[in-house]
Amino acid sequence: MEENIVNSPAPTDFIRAIVAEDIKNNKHGGRVETRFPPEPNGYLHIGHAKAICIDFGIATENGGVCHLRMDDTNPTKEDIEYVNSIMEDVRWLGWDWNKHMFYASDYFEQLYDYAVELIKRGKAYVCDLTQDEVKSHRGTLTEAGKESPGRDRSIEENLDLFAKMRAGEFEDGSKTLRAKIDMASNNIHMRDPAIYRIRRFHHYRTGDKWCIYPMYDFAHCLSDSIEDITHSICTLEFEIHRPLYDWFLDALEVEKHPQQIEFARLNLSYTIMSKRKLLELVQNKLVNGWDDPRMPTICGLRRRGYTPEAIRDFCEVIGVTKYNSLTDIALLEHCLRNDLNKKAMRVLAVINPLKIVIENFPEGVTDELDAANNPENPDSGSRKVPFSREIYIDRNDFMENPPKKFFRLAPGQEVRLRYGYFIKCESIIKDDAGNITELRCTYDPTTRGGNAPDGRKVKGTIHWVSVPHALEAEARIYDRLFTVENPGGVEDDYLNYMNPDSLKTEKCFIEPAVAAAKPGDKFQFERQGYFCVDLDSKPGKLVFNRTVPLKDSWAKIQQSEKTN
Repeated sequence: MEENIVNSPAPTDFIRAIVAEDIKNNKHGGRVETRFPPEPNGYLHIGHAKAICIDFGIATENGGVCHLRMDDTNPTKEDIEYVNSIMEDVRWLGWDWNKHMFYASDYFEQLYDYAVELIKRGKAYVCDLTQDEVKSHRGTLTEAGKESPGRDRSIEENLDLFAKMRAGEFEDGSKTLRAKIDMASNNIHMRDPAIYRIRRFHHYRTGDKWCIYPMYDFAHCLSDSIEDITHSICTLEFEIHRPLYDWFLDALEVEKHPQQIEFARLNLSYTIMSKRKLLELVQNKLVNGWDDPRMPTICGLRRRGYTPEAIRDFCEVIGVTKYNSLTDIALLEHCLRNDLNKKAMRVLAVINPLKIVIENFPEGVTDELDAANNPENPDSGSRKVPFSREIYIDRNDFMENPPKKFFRLAPGQEVRLRYGYFIKCESIIKDDAGNITELRCTYDPTTRGGNAPDGRKVKGTIHWVSVPHALEAEARIYDRLFTVENPGGVEDDYLNYMNPDSLKTEKCFIEPAVAAAKPGDKFQFERQGYFCVDLDSKPGKLVFNRTVPLKDSWAKIQQSEKTN
Protein backbone atom coordinates (compact mmCIF):
# COMPACT_ATOMS: atom_id res chain seq x y z
CA MET A 1 0.00 0.00 0.00
CA GLU A 2 1.25 3.44 -0.93
CA GLU A 3 2.26 5.66 1.97
CA ASN A 4 2.56 9.45 2.19
CA ILE A 5 1.13 9.97 -1.28
CA VAL A 6 1.28 13.75 -1.22
CA ASN A 7 5.00 14.57 -1.48
CA SER A 8 4.63 18.08 -2.87
CA PRO A 9 3.49 21.03 -0.70
CA ALA A 10 -0.21 20.68 0.17
CA PRO A 11 -2.44 22.74 -2.11
CA THR A 12 -4.07 25.74 -0.49
CA ASP A 13 -7.85 25.93 -0.27
CA PHE A 14 -10.44 27.14 2.20
CA ILE A 15 -10.86 23.75 3.90
CA ARG A 16 -7.14 23.36 4.48
CA ALA A 17 -7.07 26.93 5.77
CA ILE A 18 -9.78 26.08 8.32
CA VAL A 19 -7.91 22.96 9.41
CA ALA A 20 -4.63 24.86 9.70
CA GLU A 21 -6.29 27.52 11.87
CA ASP A 22 -7.83 24.83 14.11
CA ILE A 23 -4.43 23.18 14.58
CA LYS A 24 -2.89 26.58 15.35
CA ASN A 25 -5.54 27.21 18.02
CA ASN A 26 -5.20 23.67 19.40
CA LYS A 27 -8.85 22.96 18.65
CA HIS A 28 -9.60 19.25 19.19
CA GLY A 29 -6.22 19.09 20.89
CA GLY A 30 -4.56 19.74 17.54
CA ARG A 31 -5.91 16.48 16.12
CA VAL A 32 -7.18 16.04 12.57
CA GLU A 33 -9.57 13.15 12.13
CA THR A 34 -11.69 12.98 8.98
CA ARG A 35 -13.91 10.34 7.44
CA PHE A 36 -15.05 9.20 4.01
CA PRO A 37 -18.65 8.04 4.60
CA PRO A 38 -20.20 6.51 1.44
CA GLU A 39 -23.59 4.86 1.42
CA PRO A 40 -23.05 1.30 0.11
CA ASN A 41 -25.87 1.59 -2.44
CA GLY A 42 -23.81 1.78 -5.62
CA TYR A 43 -20.31 1.93 -7.05
CA LEU A 44 -18.08 4.93 -6.46
CA HIS A 45 -17.50 7.36 -9.32
CA ILE A 46 -15.01 10.10 -10.19
CA GLY A 47 -16.91 12.56 -7.97
CA HIS A 48 -16.30 10.30 -4.99
CA ALA A 49 -12.62 10.19 -5.96
CA LYS A 50 -12.46 13.95 -5.36
CA ALA A 51 -14.03 13.51 -1.91
CA ILE A 52 -11.68 10.61 -1.11
CA CYS A 53 -8.63 12.68 -2.01
CA ILE A 54 -9.85 15.58 0.13
CA ASP A 55 -10.77 13.45 3.17
CA PHE A 56 -7.72 11.21 3.15
CA GLY A 57 -5.40 13.90 1.81
CA ILE A 58 -6.12 16.47 4.51
CA ALA A 59 -5.74 13.85 7.23
CA THR A 60 -2.45 12.59 5.78
CA GLU A 61 -1.00 16.08 5.31
CA ASN A 62 -1.62 16.88 8.97
CA GLY A 63 -0.48 13.63 10.53
CA GLY A 64 -4.06 12.59 11.25
CA VAL A 65 -6.24 9.66 10.29
CA CYS A 66 -9.19 9.21 7.96
CA HIS A 67 -11.92 6.70 8.69
CA LEU A 68 -13.74 4.69 6.07
CA ARG A 69 -17.33 4.41 7.25
CA MET A 70 -20.24 2.77 5.49
CA ASP A 71 -23.31 4.89 6.21
CA ASP A 72 -25.56 1.86 5.89
CA THR A 73 -28.88 3.05 7.33
CA ASN A 74 -31.09 2.15 4.35
CA PRO A 75 -31.34 -1.64 3.96
CA THR A 76 -33.56 -1.38 0.86
CA LYS A 77 -30.66 -0.31 -1.35
CA GLU A 78 -27.47 -1.51 0.32
CA ASP A 79 -25.45 -4.61 -0.38
CA ILE A 80 -22.14 -6.22 0.59
CA GLU A 81 -21.19 -6.10 -3.12
CA TYR A 82 -21.06 -2.32 -2.88
CA VAL A 83 -19.09 -2.43 0.38
CA ASN A 84 -16.42 -4.61 -1.21
CA SER A 85 -16.23 -2.45 -4.32
CA ILE A 86 -15.85 0.72 -2.23
CA MET A 87 -12.96 -0.74 -0.27
CA GLU A 88 -11.29 -1.91 -3.47
CA ASP A 89 -11.64 1.52 -5.10
CA VAL A 90 -10.28 3.46 -2.12
CA ARG A 91 -7.26 1.16 -1.92
CA TRP A 92 -6.69 1.35 -5.67
CA LEU A 93 -6.61 5.14 -5.46
CA GLY A 94 -3.71 4.74 -3.05
CA TRP A 95 -5.31 5.38 0.33
CA ASP A 96 -5.56 3.17 3.40
CA TRP A 97 -7.81 3.48 6.45
CA ASN A 98 -5.70 0.93 8.39
CA LYS A 99 -7.72 -0.06 11.48
CA HIS A 100 -10.25 2.76 11.04
CA MET A 101 -13.04 0.86 9.26
CA PHE A 102 -16.53 1.52 10.63
CA TYR A 103 -20.22 1.02 9.83
CA ALA A 104 -23.15 3.18 10.91
CA SER A 105 -24.92 -0.12 11.58
CA ASP A 106 -22.35 -0.72 14.34
CA TYR A 107 -24.08 2.11 16.21
CA PHE A 108 -27.73 1.11 15.78
CA GLU A 109 -28.19 0.38 19.49
CA GLN A 110 -26.45 3.58 20.52
CA LEU A 111 -28.43 5.61 17.98
CA TYR A 112 -31.64 4.12 19.34
CA ASP A 113 -30.59 5.19 22.84
CA TYR A 114 -29.92 8.70 21.55
CA ALA A 115 -33.42 8.79 20.05
CA VAL A 116 -34.90 7.70 23.38
CA GLU A 117 -32.93 10.47 25.09
CA LEU A 118 -34.37 13.04 22.69
CA ILE A 119 -37.87 11.85 23.58
CA LYS A 120 -37.07 12.13 27.28
CA ARG A 121 -35.87 15.70 26.72
CA GLY A 122 -39.13 16.55 24.97
CA LYS A 123 -37.33 17.02 21.65
CA ALA A 124 -38.81 14.10 19.67
CA TYR A 125 -42.24 12.54 19.20
CA VAL A 126 -43.96 9.69 17.39
CA CYS A 127 -45.99 10.88 14.39
CA ASP A 128 -48.92 9.00 12.78
CA LEU A 129 -48.94 10.93 9.51
CA THR A 130 -48.27 9.09 6.27
CA GLN A 131 -45.39 10.16 4.07
CA ASP A 132 -47.74 12.09 1.78
CA GLU A 133 -49.40 13.77 4.76
CA VAL A 134 -46.02 14.81 6.15
CA LYS A 135 -45.20 16.44 2.82
CA SER A 136 -48.51 18.30 2.74
CA HIS A 137 -47.94 19.53 6.32
CA ARG A 138 -44.40 20.73 5.60
CA GLY A 139 -45.41 24.07 4.07
CA THR A 140 -43.45 26.01 1.46
CA LEU A 141 -40.51 28.39 1.35
CA THR A 142 -42.94 31.26 2.05
CA GLU A 143 -45.51 29.50 4.25
CA ALA A 144 -44.98 27.85 7.62
CA GLY A 145 -45.68 24.16 8.03
CA LYS A 146 -48.59 22.62 9.92
CA GLU A 147 -47.90 20.78 13.17
CA SER A 148 -48.55 17.04 13.39
CA PRO A 149 -51.45 15.92 15.63
CA GLY A 150 -48.95 13.77 17.53
CA ARG A 151 -46.62 16.64 18.30
CA ASP A 152 -48.10 17.25 21.75
CA ARG A 153 -48.06 13.66 22.96
CA SER A 154 -46.63 13.13 26.40
CA ILE A 155 -43.08 11.92 26.88
CA GLU A 156 -44.41 8.68 28.40
CA GLU A 157 -46.69 7.97 25.43
CA ASN A 158 -43.91 8.70 22.95
CA LEU A 159 -41.51 6.37 24.79
CA ASP A 160 -44.14 3.61 24.76
CA LEU A 161 -44.95 4.07 21.05
CA PHE A 162 -41.29 4.20 20.05
CA ALA A 163 -40.60 0.96 21.96
CA LYS A 164 -43.52 -0.64 20.14
CA MET A 165 -42.13 0.60 16.82
CA ARG A 166 -38.91 -1.22 17.61
CA ALA A 167 -40.82 -4.33 18.66
CA GLY A 168 -42.54 -4.49 15.28
CA GLU A 169 -46.06 -3.78 16.47
CA PHE A 170 -46.86 -1.29 13.69
CA GLU A 171 -47.02 -1.56 9.93
CA ASP A 172 -44.31 -0.13 7.68
CA GLY A 173 -44.87 3.55 7.04
CA SER A 174 -47.59 3.88 9.69
CA LYS A 175 -45.45 5.82 12.16
CA THR A 176 -42.21 7.78 12.30
CA LEU A 177 -40.18 9.33 15.06
CA ARG A 178 -39.68 13.03 14.37
CA ALA A 179 -37.53 15.73 15.94
CA LYS A 180 -39.52 18.53 17.58
CA ILE A 181 -37.86 21.66 16.25
CA ASP A 182 -39.79 24.43 14.45
CA MET A 183 -42.51 24.01 11.83
CA ALA A 184 -42.12 27.69 10.94
CA SER A 185 -38.37 27.55 10.32
CA ASN A 186 -37.06 29.24 7.19
CA ASN A 187 -35.05 26.05 6.64
CA ILE A 188 -37.51 23.34 5.62
CA HIS A 189 -35.09 20.67 6.82
CA MET A 190 -35.64 21.97 10.36
CA ARG A 191 -39.42 21.48 10.21
CA ASP A 192 -39.64 18.45 12.46
CA PRO A 193 -37.59 16.06 10.29
CA ALA A 194 -38.00 12.30 10.61
CA ILE A 195 -35.47 10.51 12.78
CA TYR A 196 -36.66 6.89 12.47
CA ARG A 197 -38.95 5.05 10.06
CA ILE A 198 -40.37 1.54 10.08
CA ARG A 199 -38.94 -0.68 7.35
CA ARG A 200 -39.07 -4.44 7.47
CA PHE A 201 -36.08 -5.16 5.27
CA HIS A 202 -33.22 -7.58 5.78
CA HIS A 203 -30.04 -5.65 6.51
CA TYR A 204 -26.88 -7.07 4.96
CA ARG A 205 -25.05 -6.82 8.33
CA THR A 206 -27.66 -6.83 11.12
CA GLY A 207 -30.02 -9.27 9.44
CA ASP A 208 -33.61 -9.03 10.74
CA LYS A 209 -32.72 -7.67 14.17
CA TRP A 210 -34.17 -4.25 13.40
CA CYS A 211 -37.42 -3.16 11.76
CA ILE A 212 -36.79 0.53 12.40
CA TYR A 213 -33.87 2.38 10.89
CA PRO A 214 -32.41 5.84 11.59
CA MET A 215 -32.56 8.55 8.95
CA TYR A 216 -29.30 9.69 7.39
CA ASP A 217 -29.24 13.18 8.94
CA PHE A 218 -29.67 11.73 12.42
CA ALA A 219 -27.21 8.86 12.04
CA HIS A 220 -24.52 10.80 10.21
CA CYS A 221 -23.75 13.54 12.75
CA LEU A 222 -23.93 11.13 15.69
CA SER A 223 -21.68 8.60 13.96
CA ASP A 224 -19.18 11.42 13.43
CA SER A 225 -19.41 12.26 17.13
CA ILE A 226 -19.07 8.63 18.25
CA GLU A 227 -15.91 8.27 16.14
CA ASP A 228 -14.50 11.57 17.47
CA ILE A 229 -14.27 13.10 13.99
CA THR A 230 -12.86 16.63 14.03
CA HIS A 231 -13.75 17.83 10.53
CA SER A 232 -16.81 16.39 8.78
CA ILE A 233 -16.21 17.34 5.15
CA CYS A 234 -19.30 17.11 2.90
CA THR A 235 -20.41 18.22 -0.54
CA LEU A 236 -22.27 21.48 -0.95
CA GLU A 237 -25.80 20.03 -1.01
CA PHE A 238 -25.39 19.27 2.70
CA GLU A 239 -24.83 22.93 3.58
CA ILE A 240 -28.54 23.45 4.18
CA HIS A 241 -28.50 20.36 6.44
CA ARG A 242 -25.75 21.78 8.66
CA PRO A 243 -28.15 23.48 11.14
CA LEU A 244 -29.80 20.10 11.64
CA TYR A 245 -26.39 18.41 12.04
CA ASP A 246 -25.58 20.86 14.82
CA TRP A 247 -29.07 20.73 16.34
CA PHE A 248 -28.94 16.99 17.01
CA LEU A 249 -25.52 17.25 18.65
CA ASP A 250 -26.52 20.27 20.73
CA ALA A 251 -29.92 18.83 21.73
CA LEU A 252 -28.22 15.70 23.05
CA GLU A 253 -25.38 17.73 24.59
CA VAL A 254 -22.82 15.27 23.28
CA GLU A 255 -19.25 15.88 24.38
CA LYS A 256 -17.69 15.57 20.93
CA HIS A 257 -19.04 18.02 18.35
CA PRO A 258 -17.41 17.75 14.88
CA GLN A 259 -17.40 20.69 12.49
CA GLN A 260 -19.21 20.19 9.18
CA ILE A 261 -17.54 21.90 6.20
CA GLU A 262 -18.97 21.82 2.68
CA PHE A 263 -17.28 21.98 -0.73
CA ALA A 264 -18.59 21.91 -4.30
CA ARG A 265 -19.02 18.45 -5.75
CA LEU A 266 -17.43 17.46 -9.04
CA ASN A 267 -19.56 17.76 -12.17
CA LEU A 268 -17.85 16.39 -15.27
CA SER A 269 -18.86 17.18 -18.84
CA TYR A 270 -20.43 14.54 -21.10
CA THR A 271 -21.30 12.28 -18.18
CA ILE A 272 -23.61 12.00 -15.18
CA MET A 273 -22.82 11.66 -11.48
CA SER A 274 -26.22 10.65 -10.14
CA LYS A 275 -26.06 7.19 -8.53
CA ARG A 276 -29.71 6.70 -9.39
CA LYS A 277 -29.14 7.43 -13.07
CA LEU A 278 -25.98 5.34 -13.21
CA LEU A 279 -27.96 2.46 -11.69
CA GLU A 280 -30.62 2.96 -14.38
CA LEU A 281 -27.97 2.61 -17.08
CA VAL A 282 -26.79 -0.66 -15.53
CA GLN A 283 -30.22 -2.13 -14.81
CA ASN A 284 -31.56 -1.24 -18.27
CA LYS A 285 -28.43 -2.76 -19.86
CA LEU A 286 -27.60 0.48 -21.63
CA VAL A 287 -24.01 -0.16 -20.52
CA ASN A 288 -22.21 -3.41 -19.78
CA GLY A 289 -22.25 -3.20 -16.00
CA TRP A 290 -20.81 -0.85 -13.39
CA ASP A 291 -17.28 -1.34 -14.74
CA ASP A 292 -18.18 -0.52 -18.33
CA PRO A 293 -15.23 1.63 -19.52
CA ARG A 294 -17.68 4.34 -20.61
CA MET A 295 -18.95 4.77 -17.05
CA PRO A 296 -17.52 7.45 -14.71
CA THR A 297 -17.27 4.84 -11.97
CA ILE A 298 -13.82 4.28 -10.51
CA CYS A 299 -13.97 0.61 -11.53
CA GLY A 300 -15.00 1.67 -15.06
CA LEU A 301 -12.12 4.14 -15.29
CA ARG A 302 -9.74 1.48 -13.96
CA ARG A 303 -10.90 -1.01 -16.59
CA ARG A 304 -10.56 1.58 -19.32
CA GLY A 305 -6.93 2.13 -18.37
CA TYR A 306 -6.94 5.15 -16.07
CA THR A 307 -4.25 5.25 -13.41
CA PRO A 308 -4.72 6.27 -9.76
CA GLU A 309 -1.89 8.79 -10.17
CA ALA A 310 -3.74 10.54 -13.02
CA ILE A 311 -6.99 10.71 -11.04
CA ARG A 312 -5.24 12.06 -7.96
CA ASP A 313 -3.44 14.64 -10.10
CA PHE A 314 -6.77 15.65 -11.66
CA CYS A 315 -8.36 16.06 -8.21
CA GLU A 316 -5.48 18.27 -7.14
CA VAL A 317 -5.61 20.39 -10.31
CA ILE A 318 -9.35 21.12 -10.08
CA GLY A 319 -8.95 22.20 -6.46
CA VAL A 320 -11.57 22.72 -3.75
CA THR A 321 -14.14 25.49 -4.02
CA LYS A 322 -17.51 26.59 -2.66
CA TYR A 323 -19.18 27.12 -6.05
CA ASN A 324 -20.65 24.54 -8.41
CA SER A 325 -19.25 24.33 -11.92
CA LEU A 326 -18.90 21.93 -14.83
CA THR A 327 -15.38 20.58 -15.29
CA ASP A 328 -14.25 19.75 -18.81
CA ILE A 329 -13.56 16.02 -19.16
CA ALA A 330 -10.66 17.02 -21.43
CA LEU A 331 -8.79 18.09 -18.30
CA LEU A 332 -9.12 14.60 -16.82
CA GLU A 333 -7.87 13.14 -20.10
CA HIS A 334 -4.97 15.60 -20.12
CA CYS A 335 -3.89 14.43 -16.65
CA LEU A 336 -4.07 10.83 -17.86
CA ARG A 337 -1.95 11.52 -20.95
CA ASN A 338 0.67 13.20 -18.81
CA ASP A 339 0.93 10.08 -16.65
CA LEU A 340 0.73 7.46 -19.41
CA ASN A 341 3.22 9.34 -21.55
CA LYS A 342 5.86 8.60 -18.92
CA LYS A 343 4.84 4.98 -18.34
CA ALA A 344 3.26 3.36 -21.38
CA MET A 345 5.33 1.21 -23.73
CA ARG A 346 5.10 2.29 -27.37
CA VAL A 347 3.99 -0.36 -29.86
CA LEU A 348 2.98 -0.48 -33.50
CA ALA A 349 -0.62 -1.40 -34.22
CA VAL A 350 -2.91 -0.96 -37.20
CA ILE A 351 -6.67 -0.73 -36.68
CA ASN A 352 -7.85 0.04 -40.24
CA PRO A 353 -5.47 -2.14 -42.27
CA LEU A 354 -4.39 -1.83 -45.87
CA LYS A 355 -1.93 -4.44 -47.13
CA ILE A 356 1.34 -3.48 -48.81
CA VAL A 357 3.64 -5.80 -50.74
CA ILE A 358 7.21 -4.49 -50.95
CA GLU A 359 8.24 -5.91 -54.28
CA ASN A 360 12.00 -5.49 -53.94
CA PHE A 361 12.22 -6.95 -50.44
CA PRO A 362 13.22 -10.65 -50.53
CA GLU A 363 10.51 -13.23 -49.84
CA GLY A 364 10.79 -15.31 -46.66
CA VAL A 365 13.22 -12.88 -45.02
CA THR A 366 12.63 -11.10 -41.71
CA ASP A 367 14.52 -7.98 -40.78
CA GLU A 368 14.63 -6.89 -37.14
CA LEU A 369 14.47 -3.17 -36.53
CA ASP A 370 15.37 -1.34 -33.32
CA ALA A 371 12.51 0.46 -31.59
CA ALA A 372 12.50 2.48 -28.37
CA ASN A 373 10.06 1.25 -25.74
CA ASN A 374 9.40 4.73 -24.39
CA PRO A 375 11.37 7.82 -25.50
CA GLU A 376 10.23 9.63 -22.34
CA ASN A 377 11.89 7.03 -20.13
CA PRO A 378 15.57 6.37 -20.90
CA ASP A 379 15.49 3.30 -18.64
CA SER A 380 12.71 1.60 -20.60
CA GLY A 381 15.10 0.05 -23.10
CA SER A 382 14.39 -1.04 -26.64
CA ARG A 383 13.01 -4.00 -28.56
CA LYS A 384 13.25 -5.64 -31.98
CA VAL A 385 10.36 -5.12 -34.39
CA PRO A 386 10.04 -7.66 -37.23
CA PHE A 387 9.87 -6.33 -40.79
CA SER A 388 8.99 -8.38 -43.87
CA ARG A 389 7.93 -8.20 -47.50
CA GLU A 390 4.26 -7.79 -46.55
CA ILE A 391 3.10 -5.16 -44.09
CA TYR A 392 -0.13 -3.49 -42.99
CA ILE A 393 -0.49 0.29 -42.82
CA ASP A 394 -3.48 2.34 -41.74
CA ARG A 395 -5.84 2.87 -44.66
CA ASN A 396 -6.08 6.56 -43.74
CA ASP A 397 -2.35 6.92 -44.45
CA PHE A 398 -2.89 6.42 -48.19
CA MET A 399 -4.74 8.53 -50.74
CA GLU A 400 -4.96 7.78 -54.44
CA ASN A 401 -5.59 11.42 -55.32
CA PRO A 402 -4.15 13.40 -52.42
CA PRO A 403 -4.47 17.14 -51.83
CA LYS A 404 -1.37 19.28 -52.06
CA LYS A 405 -0.35 19.07 -48.38
CA PHE A 406 -0.94 15.35 -47.91
CA PHE A 407 2.47 14.08 -46.76
CA ARG A 408 1.65 10.41 -46.27
CA LEU A 409 1.64 7.63 -48.87
CA ALA A 410 0.33 8.30 -52.38
CA PRO A 411 1.13 7.04 -55.92
CA GLY A 412 4.76 7.90 -56.70
CA GLN A 413 5.19 9.50 -53.27
CA GLU A 414 7.74 8.44 -50.68
CA VAL A 415 7.09 8.05 -46.95
CA ARG A 416 9.09 6.89 -43.93
CA LEU A 417 8.04 3.77 -42.00
CA ARG A 418 8.39 4.27 -38.27
CA TYR A 419 11.74 2.72 -37.15
CA GLY A 420 12.15 1.36 -40.69
CA TYR A 421 12.76 2.37 -44.29
CA PHE A 422 11.58 4.80 -46.91
CA ILE A 423 8.98 3.21 -49.20
CA LYS A 424 7.39 4.47 -52.42
CA CYS A 425 4.01 3.50 -53.84
CA GLU A 426 4.40 2.07 -57.33
CA SER A 427 0.94 0.65 -58.10
CA ILE A 428 -2.57 0.08 -56.71
CA ILE A 429 -4.61 -3.11 -56.80
CA LYS A 430 -8.41 -2.88 -56.70
CA ASP A 431 -11.29 -5.34 -56.60
CA ASP A 432 -14.11 -5.52 -59.16
CA ALA A 433 -16.03 -2.83 -57.27
CA GLY A 434 -13.12 -0.43 -57.48
CA ASN A 435 -12.09 -0.72 -53.84
CA ILE A 436 -8.39 -0.59 -53.06
CA THR A 437 -7.30 -3.96 -51.68
CA GLU A 438 -3.52 -3.78 -51.86
CA LEU A 439 -0.59 -1.50 -52.65
CA ARG A 440 2.63 -2.45 -54.40
CA CYS A 441 5.64 -0.52 -53.15
CA THR A 442 9.42 -0.52 -53.23
CA TYR A 443 11.79 0.25 -50.40
CA ASP A 444 15.20 1.87 -50.22
CA PRO A 445 17.48 -0.51 -48.26
CA THR A 446 19.94 2.35 -47.58
CA THR A 447 17.38 4.15 -45.39
CA ARG A 448 17.27 1.58 -42.58
CA GLY A 449 16.43 3.37 -39.36
CA GLY A 450 14.61 6.17 -41.18
CA ASN A 451 17.42 8.29 -42.63
CA ALA A 452 18.65 8.59 -46.21
CA PRO A 453 22.46 8.71 -46.70
CA ASP A 454 22.00 10.96 -49.73
CA GLY A 455 20.32 13.54 -47.52
CA ARG A 456 16.87 13.46 -49.13
CA LYS A 457 13.96 14.20 -46.85
CA VAL A 458 10.41 12.94 -46.53
CA LYS A 459 7.75 14.79 -44.55
CA GLY A 460 5.60 11.87 -43.53
CA THR A 461 6.21 9.02 -41.07
CA ILE A 462 3.56 6.29 -40.72
CA HIS A 463 3.10 3.25 -38.51
CA TRP A 464 2.86 -0.33 -39.75
CA VAL A 465 3.08 -4.00 -38.74
CA SER A 466 4.56 -7.02 -40.47
CA VAL A 467 1.76 -9.23 -41.84
CA PRO A 468 3.25 -12.66 -41.01
CA HIS A 469 4.23 -11.56 -37.50
CA ALA A 470 1.19 -9.49 -36.57
CA LEU A 471 -1.10 -10.56 -33.75
CA GLU A 472 -4.80 -10.16 -34.42
CA ALA A 473 -6.64 -8.41 -31.60
CA GLU A 474 -9.90 -6.65 -30.83
CA ALA A 475 -9.82 -2.90 -30.28
CA ARG A 476 -12.71 -1.26 -28.45
CA ILE A 477 -12.85 2.40 -29.37
CA TYR A 478 -14.67 4.38 -26.70
CA ASP A 479 -16.09 7.87 -27.02
CA ARG A 480 -18.22 10.15 -24.84
CA LEU A 481 -21.22 8.37 -23.30
CA PHE A 482 -23.47 11.38 -24.02
CA THR A 483 -23.72 13.81 -26.92
CA VAL A 484 -24.38 16.92 -24.82
CA GLU A 485 -21.98 18.61 -22.44
CA ASN A 486 -24.28 18.54 -19.41
CA PRO A 487 -26.70 15.58 -19.69
CA GLY A 488 -27.65 15.94 -16.04
CA GLY A 489 -28.97 19.45 -16.70
CA VAL A 490 -31.23 18.78 -19.71
CA GLU A 491 -34.95 19.48 -19.32
CA ASP A 492 -36.12 16.25 -20.95
CA ASP A 493 -34.98 12.66 -20.44
CA TYR A 494 -31.20 12.43 -20.24
CA LEU A 495 -31.37 9.04 -21.99
CA ASN A 496 -32.33 10.86 -25.20
CA TYR A 497 -28.75 12.13 -25.36
CA MET A 498 -26.85 8.87 -25.17
CA ASN A 499 -24.15 8.62 -27.81
CA PRO A 500 -24.93 5.73 -30.20
CA ASP A 501 -21.26 5.69 -31.22
CA SER A 502 -19.83 5.57 -27.69
CA LEU A 503 -18.39 2.12 -28.44
CA LYS A 504 -17.06 0.77 -31.72
CA THR A 505 -15.33 -2.59 -31.98
CA GLU A 506 -12.60 -2.98 -34.58
CA LYS A 507 -10.24 -5.77 -35.61
CA CYS A 508 -6.64 -4.67 -35.34
CA PHE A 509 -3.16 -6.06 -36.00
CA ILE A 510 -0.37 -5.44 -33.56
CA GLU A 511 3.33 -6.22 -33.30
CA PRO A 512 4.29 -9.41 -31.40
CA ALA A 513 5.87 -7.52 -28.46
CA VAL A 514 2.46 -7.54 -26.71
CA ALA A 515 1.95 -11.31 -26.95
CA ALA A 516 2.33 -11.81 -23.20
CA ALA A 517 0.33 -8.72 -22.19
CA LYS A 518 -2.03 -9.12 -19.22
CA PRO A 519 -5.29 -7.36 -18.34
CA GLY A 520 -4.47 -3.89 -17.07
CA ASP A 521 -1.24 -3.53 -19.07
CA LYS A 522 -1.07 -0.18 -20.84
CA PHE A 523 0.44 0.74 -24.19
CA GLN A 524 0.64 3.65 -26.55
CA PHE A 525 -0.40 2.58 -30.03
CA GLU A 526 1.84 4.99 -31.90
CA ARG A 527 -0.02 7.81 -33.67
CA GLN A 528 -3.37 6.48 -32.39
CA GLY A 529 -3.74 6.65 -28.64
CA TYR A 530 -3.29 4.92 -25.33
CA PHE A 531 -4.76 1.44 -24.96
CA CYS A 532 -5.24 -0.93 -22.05
CA VAL A 533 -5.62 -4.71 -22.12
CA ASP A 534 -9.21 -5.49 -21.12
CA LEU A 535 -10.42 -8.05 -18.59
CA ASP A 536 -12.00 -10.00 -21.46
CA SER A 537 -8.58 -10.80 -22.88
CA LYS A 538 -7.55 -14.45 -22.92
CA PRO A 539 -4.43 -16.26 -24.10
CA GLY A 540 -4.52 -16.08 -27.88
CA LYS A 541 -7.27 -13.45 -27.91
CA LEU A 542 -6.15 -9.98 -26.93
CA VAL A 543 -8.77 -7.29 -26.31
CA PHE A 544 -7.70 -3.65 -25.98
CA ASN A 545 -9.68 -0.68 -24.71
CA ARG A 546 -8.75 2.70 -26.09
CA THR A 547 -8.15 4.64 -22.91
CA VAL A 548 -7.72 8.04 -24.50
CA PRO A 549 -6.68 9.32 -27.95
CA LEU A 550 -3.38 11.13 -28.41
CA LYS A 551 -4.97 14.47 -29.26
CA ASP A 552 -4.78 16.75 -26.25
CA SER A 553 -7.23 19.56 -26.81
CA TRP A 554 -6.95 20.75 -23.22
CA ALA A 555 -3.21 21.41 -23.55
CA LYS A 556 -3.87 23.35 -26.76
CA ILE A 557 -6.54 25.43 -25.04
CA GLN A 558 -4.17 26.21 -22.17
CA GLN A 559 -1.38 27.17 -24.58
CA SER A 560 -3.77 29.39 -26.55
CA GLU A 561 -4.82 31.20 -23.37
CA LYS A 562 -1.16 31.84 -22.49
CA THR A 563 -0.31 33.27 -25.91
CA ASN A 564 -3.41 35.45 -26.01
